[in-house]
Amino acid sequence: MNITRRHFSKLALATAILMPLAINGALAQTKDKYVIGFSQTTTVEPWRVQFNKDLEAEAKKHSNVELLVADGQDKTEKQVADVENFIRQEVDAILISPKESAGLTGVVEKAMDAGIPVIVLDRNVDTEKYTQWIGGDNVVIGEAAGKYAVELLGGAGKAKGTVVEIWGGLGTQASHDRSNGFHKFTDAENGITYLLDKQSGDWKQDQAYNIMATALRNHEDISVVYGHNDPMAYGAYLAAKDAGREKGILFLGVDGLPNEGVQWVNKGELAATFLYPTPGAEGLRQALKVLAGEKVEKKIVLGTETITKENAPAILKANGL
Repeated sequence: MNITRRHFSKLALATAILMPLAINGALAQTKDKYVIGFSQTTTVEPWRVQFNKDLEAEAKKHSNVELLVADGQDKTEKQVADVENFIRQEVDAILISPKESAGLTGVVEKAMDAGIPVIVLDRNVDTEKYTQWIGGDNVVIGEAAGKYAVELLGGAGKAKGTVVEIWGGLGTQASHDRSNGFHKFTDAENGITYLLDKQSGDWKQDQAYNIMATALRNHEDISVVYGHNDPMAYGAYLAAKDAGREKGILFLGVDGLPNEGVQWVNKGELAATFLYPTPGAEGLRQALKVLAGEKVEKKIVLGTETITKENAPAILKANGL
């Protein structure tokens, strides 16, 4: 898709100028080159790495796009500084995937006030002053995981067992949503007991390993581990394996990357994972629509999928693995 043409007719240009945008009332302008800034939370987590790859691959399809990528290094203050830098550079649009909702709200509003459209990807911010949000529905994903856990433990009305839940981050809405969706089904079962208070593994495998190692020392019976992402579920699996107890525990994760979670499911190390698609490519496509003067939806929800030993091979094959 090439959205920049010098030979636009006067009528088409007038139409574009008159078309309202969800970017603080700004008017679309056709340009030979669009500079789009992307503020990523971190480039360490595998899901974030794939996120960047998807976005960069989409950007390469558009010769009129210059993509600037800033690594927030897992620090809210670094992300704020990165977005403020984009504002100073007067980029045409900003894509941002916040580390924390509250911490990035102010700078998103600042960008919008400067007339720069902002598309929020994955985790949201605590304001309606943004152009668009794109991401998966973490409540729906949590519900899928919770329903599956109940089935594994005996079915609705009969489920029995103990659960270790490892949070991604206590300050992120995604983690709360994944937990709330999961609890919607598991809390309805009198036979299911939770063994830990809220403990955050910060989305990281090594921290989840440590949480699980402690849980194994303190509890002789653990039925299911629910990690808010695949690396944490796998970290918990490795802790159980090192303790010689992995065969008696079922591990559930979220993300469903082909070369990560799907592989672990296929090997039998995770019982299931739940697809959380990256919004990178769609984010860039939507930004270009905004810059072309098109009206866009305020919210785009990406779909999910339950990945088990049954469908994991087909997913791997489809991805050349």
